[in-house]
Amino acid sequence: MGPASLSLALLSLSFCWAQMSNPDGGRPSCRSCDLRLSCNCSCRGFTQVPSVTDRALTLDLSFNNITTVTGDDLTGHARLKALSLRGNRLAVVDPSAFDSLSGLKELDLSNNQLSALNHKWFRKLEALVELNLLNNPYSCLGPRPLFEGLIRLRRLGFGGPALEEIKRGDLSGVTQLEELTVYANNLKRHESGALGDVWPLGHVTLNLHTPFLTNTSLASAVLADVSYPETPILLEDIHLIGNESVQPFREPARRRVRQLAFHNFSVSDEAIVNLLVVWDGVPLTSLHLDGVTLTGEGRWERAHHTDHKSFDEFFVRNVVVLNVFKFVSFLELGFLLYYPRKVSVINAQVFVMPCKTSHLLRSLQYLDLSDNLLTEMTLVETLCNGDGSLKDLRVLNVSGNALQSLSTMSRQVTKLSKLTHLDISRNGYSSMPPSCSWPSTLRYLNISRAKLTTITPCLPVTLEVLDLSYNNLKSFILVLPVLKELHLSGNKILRLPPGLLFPNLQTLTMQSNTLNMFGRSDLLLYKKLQDLQAGQNKFVCSCDFVDFLQSALKGGEVVQLSDGEESYVCDSPLSLQDKPVAGVHLSVLECHRVLCVSLSCGLALLFGNVTFYLLWRFHAFWFLKMMLAWLRAKHSSKRRRRHLDGESDGLLSYDAFVSYSERDASWVENFLVPELEEPRQSDEDSATRTPPRPLTLCLHKRDFLPGKWIMDNIISAMERSRRTVFILSENFVQSDWCRYELDFSHFQLFDGKAGGEVAILILLEPLSKDDIPKRFYKLRKLMSSTTYLEWPQDEEKTGEFWRSLHQALRGGEEDDDD
Repeated sequence: MGPASLSLALLSLSFCWAQMSNPDGGRPSCRSCDLRLSCNCSCRGFTQVPSVTDRALTLDLSFNNITTVTGDDLTGHARLKALSLRGNRLAVVDPSAFDSLSGLKELDLSNNQLSALNHKWFRKLEALVELNLLNNPYSCLGPRPLFEGLIRLRRLGFGGPALEEIKRGDLSGVTQLEELTVYANNLKRHESGALGDVWPLGHVTLNLHTPFLTNTSLASAVLADVSYPETPILLEDIHLIGNESVQPFREPARRRVRQLAFHNFSVSDEAIVNLLVVWDGVPLTSLHLDGVTLTGEGRWERAHHTDHKSFDEFFVRNVVVLNVFKFVSFLELGFLLYYPRKVSVINAQVFVMPCKTSHLLRSLQYLDLSDNLLTEMTLVETLCNGDGSLKDLRVLNVSGNALQSLSTMSRQVTKLSKLTHLDISRNGYSSMPPSCSWPSTLRYLNISRAKLTTITPCLPVTLEVLDLSYNNLKSFILVLPVLKELHLSGNKILRLPPGLLFPNLQTLTMQSNTLNMFGRSDLLLYKKLQDLQAGQNKFVCSCDFVDFLQSALKGGEVVQLSDGEESYVCDSPLSLQDKPVAGVHLSVLECHRVLCVSLSCGLALLFGNVTFYLLWRFHAFWFLKMMLAWLRAKHSSKRRRRHLDGESDGLLSYDAFVSYSERDASWVENFLVPELEEPRQSDEDSATRTPPRPLTLCLHKRDFLPGKWIMDNIISAMERSRRTVFILSENFVQSDWCRYELDFSHFQLFDGKAGGEVAILILLEPLSKDDIPKRFYKLRKLMSSTTYLEWPQDEEKTGEFWRSLHQALRGGEEDDDD
């Protein structure tokens, strides 16, 4: 193992140790506590009570390997309300183990190895409401009253496979109970009245398997203690074979018990007949059978003379008939079918209920035939071809069968004039007819977990509750004016149904669809919507959706999102995938992208304008142009100097390039050009008496090449001229073309090397250096440090002006003559 792998392993080990151990006391720790301070530490393999936060309200330590609870394990947990140690190997509990849990309300010690119970465990648990001691190997509840101080105890469970004795006084201190559960399969001794001191007594669950088989007097004594008219009794794991096993029920019958239930119940024909005889005339109203095995053939007609007019509810679920092929028709029980108003036969392999049997159910208001084998053909027989025989039926549940035709179903129930609830869920409906006929009283319809792909006006407009969850619907558009609840979870719906179609809708569930987003504007269309469940969808977490949903989760909207913030998770964008919407924080740039782009563009435009203005104001463009011109001028400067040194004189075509304003053209053409290019005889050299050589001038109007770029013409003219004459005036300064020529000459002629040798300045009118633009700082400097020619206003001085100009232009020739 390399150093990196070893470091990673040590880091992981230290992390696990930090999660499972407490460095202060060496005890393992459990940090699986949620925001409600509920700590779920079950199934973690703990061998001792771990340390948890002392702020915990519930602590679940079930299904670990804890064997001992010491006096210090739970110290400091005064706020604890519920503690579960179920399913451990707990064998030793310190007498003071629970002393610090003064606020404890629920304690579960079931399914452990407690062979003896100690009353000291509960001496300070005065707030205890629920205590579960089931399935531990103790044989009795103890020598002293175990529950003496538990005055608030309301739910109690005790007993197990080893319980052999229940003595009078064992429940001393327990004044009343809402639930009592006693597992006494192997009970051998019971003192009469041991359970009879508790009053009032709510629901009772008894497991007396062996006493019912071997000691019916003992079973009778236990039943006698808990039999009260309003106390429901549930008997588990009971096998009734003959007349003797039925005798314990004489006590509940004598006490006129009205509600009796059996779980995991095996019974023969003889036992059923004897039970009916025992209950003859008893006002038994409810009989529940869950997990029934019928060992006989259904021949119960011998009990037809018994009176069971008070029989109101019959519930049977998970029925197994051992001799199904010999089992006779339930028509033999016609004397029992006249009276019940509520019948449930669930998961009993029923494929048909004959119409004759339906006619016998004259008082029936509730019929549940769910999870059976009904088809369209047998449904027609069960409902007597829709003739309305079950005229008082209000609730019909045929979910979980093999039905496929909605039109058949609607026809069968149309004449049930009192039907309000119809559950046909978990069937094979794949299509819906264009129209259907339903009873006008129908208010609740459940067609969930089918295969529907579209919705039609077949649905009745009288519905107040409609459940279409877990179908294949892609939209729901149908006017249901009185609908109050709509359940559409588990479909493929992309948007919320239009709220205007359901003016009275109060509850809407849309979980697990393909809903991307919804907003305040969608919900405003629902006039009365109060409860919305739309979690577990693939939400696009846009700014508007996140802002709205966070407000709704905090209760800031009229509609309440009752499925909790943990159900709302982002699916896109990718950066927010799997993040709870409640914890998403989007930046201003993400939420106002258009505004930010517009603002950025505006700022960029403003910055560009300001920059352009500053560049223009400080002549940056001019300097850029001059930089380019300077690069070209530098190249030509060397060639120009070589020309002036006599290396090559052939390239110089002019004596001077004249730069002037178009407005000063008349002076140039009428005075300058005639004077220089056509010298008068009077101007002849006084020494030689020879007339001066005519000078050649370059004028832009006359000598620039047409079609050539102006800057190229200027540069070319200056390069081919020995000197440059600038005719300075107000017009010159304001002329664009003159400024081009002056711009170039700014680098070409006034770079500190040429000085004033090749540039001649002529001022036609008084012009100070302040009139020259500031960017021509070298020209301004030159004017302040170099002598320039001024055109005289007095005509008498013009001769001197022309002589000075001739001398300046011919300066090179005089040097050559010398």
